[in-house]
Amino acid sequence: MSSALVRPTEGRMIGGVCAALARRFGTSATTMRVIFLVSCLLPGPQFLLYIALWILFPSEGKSRTAW
Repeated sequence: MSSALVRPTEGRMIGGVCAALARRFGTSATTMRVIFLVSCLLPGPQFLLYIALWILFPSEGKSRTAW
């Protein structure tokens, strides 16, 4: 299991956040996407969290520079 949270360049649907989380937790990207879609039926900031993770997780192959 990979410990780095990076958005993969292959297998993305939108931003690669679900694929990155699936890779990290050792499940399929489809399972993670279904979990996300079901969670959207509940009240909460799911879309804002997705966008924040999209911004925070670097894309695979790109190095993150320190500020």
